[in-house]
Amino acid sequence: MKALVAYFSQTGNTEKVARAIFDGIAFLEKELSTVQDAKDLEKYDLFFVGFPVHSHSIPSPVEEFLKRIPEGKKIAFFGTHGSLRGGEFAVTAFHYALSHSQKRTVLGTFGCRGKVNPGILEKLMNRPQDRHWAMEAQSAVHHPDEHDLEDAETWARWMVMKATAQ
Repeated sequence: MKALVAYFSQTGNTEKVARAIFDGIAFLEKELSTVQDAKDLEKYDLFFVGFPVHSHSIPSPVEEFLKRIPEGKKIAFFGTHGSLRGGEFAVTAFHYALSHSQKRTVLGTFGCRGKVNPGILEKLMNRPQDRHWAMEAQSAVHHPDEHDLEDAETWARWMVMKATAQ
């Protein structure tokens, strides 16, 4: 079995988590790549696909990447976000990613907090409808932290076990 850890990252949060997941994968041939640079997707059996949550959804490069994954492959999603774990925006983004994964086996999801671009937070603080979320996201300034990355490694090992058991 061959695994690809593919990610899209703008601030470095998702890349940190991708590298932790890559480190957590054992007993498989593996590669690490951005979604934009990933090639020859047919040769992989298991895809770890990572993204930052953008406006309750996934970034367009990730959406395009998901369309390129061949049918019948196994996928595990991971994402970074400013919300608290299990927050509505992150959950909505994972549901959106799942909707683009038909005819593929989704093994699981992993989400963790990540520092939000301060410029974005400043803009959102000035919008009454977004102020509450922006205040919540400010508390993610030190994430992903060491514990988040350890959790990502552990989750990756679990996903490999699930993938090889099927």
